[in-house]
Amino acid sequence: MPWYLYLALKQLFPTGRRFPFFTVISILGVALGVALLVVSTSVMGGFGYEIRRMIVDTQGDVQIRARGFINDPAELQARVAKVPGVVATTPFAEGVVMLQCDRKPAFPAIQGVDVDRVTKVVPLERYIRVGSLEDLDDDSIVLSAKLAQSIGARLGSKVEVYSPLLLERLKSDEVLLPRELTVVGIFEIGHQQLDSSVVLVTLRLMQDLYGLGHAVHGINVKIADGLDADVAAGRINRALGAQSSAQARSWIEVNEDFLFVLQLEKNMIFFLLTFIIIVAAFSVTSSLLISVVRKTREIGLIGALGGKPRHVAACFCFQGFLIGFAGTVTGLALGFGALYFRNDAIRVFTQLTGSEEVLVRFYQFSQLPAHTSRGDVTMIVVCSVVISTLAGMLPAWRAARLKPVEALRSE
Repeated sequence: MPWYLYLALKQLFPTGRRFPFFTVISILGVALGVALLVVSTSVMGGFGYEIRRMIVDTQGDVQIRARGFINDPAELQARVAKVPGVVATTPFAEGVVMLQCDRKPAFPAIQGVDVDRVTKVVPLERYIRVGSLEDLDDDSIVLSAKLAQSIGARLGSKVEVYSPLLLERLKSDEVLLPRELTVVGIFEIGHQQLDSSVVLVTLRLMQDLYGLGHAVHGINVKIADGLDADVAAGRINRALGAQSSAQARSWIEVNEDFLFVLQLEKNMIFFLLTFIIIVAAFSVTSSLLISVVRKTREIGLIGALGGKPRHVAACFCFQGFLIGFAGTVTGLALGFGALYFRNDAIRVFTQLTGSEEVLVRFYQFSQLPAHTSRGDVTMIVVCSVVISTLAGMLPAWRAARLKPVEALRSE
């Protein structure tokens, strides 16, 4: 080991001193900044990851829509199925209805799905908590969990569905009775809005409720694993041709604005919390400058014995690097430890403050999600180590400029 690196270690951890106060404080300052960055980026990444997963699990990788209705979905599906990378397709129709159970009304979004094909594209059966999606037919319905709770419906309950087609028929002096359906399933995705405002019926029933005939509103597409959704959407559009009124859009393009806002929030939080590490770096700089002043005569003696200015500078730069490295490792341990116990901490906090329902209502998640990407961890490690190393540059420059004769005269 070069002598200047050995000297840096001895200055940070003097022999015979079990608790080097200034070194520990400097390391903890960096560690707290790293821990906060890990927790904040992981939580924001968790929100983004969960939302992306829910989008794909409920809409598919690619969605095909037309300016109006898709009048011949079977022919369109056959053309799309020939596109390389397409695994499966399923049509859907959607709208809004009035739902009533025991005189308790609700106005959920309704989606008609092809029971035989939907599970090949969208894993709805994964979210069924009560009942089974296989029991869904033209005389039954699947409710979201919060919606079922709000209207008092359970498995086997009868609900009445009123569609906008009723109003259209009334204009023509025709009376169309509401459809009475049996609840055969209750699903829960984990997102408050989806779990309180969505119901599922068969595609044929949805077409009857809205008077669509054989038309549908769109087609969801599942693509092969590893294939980029934008690339797949481009292939489908080329297969459909420029004359087709239908257009394929990836889930990224459909939710582009929302995903941009999520990424912007994550980047802003990362940028703001980086200043915590910068503040810690200033404390590292001040402690190393004090060390330079206190050891002026030792630095002069090193120069008199033949030590070069760059070696003296490297000694203090290496101290900043060591502090940054130790603080980063400690901060990663603290951050991942906090993430591991995050839901326990949130549970205790909400119980003490009575704010559990408020958190669920406004943040839309029953548990605090977390997802840490390798890119985020790499960025945090690089930033903290580089900033801490740069913090040692000013003391290193100060020490390198000391002339041996003047330094030895220092009291």
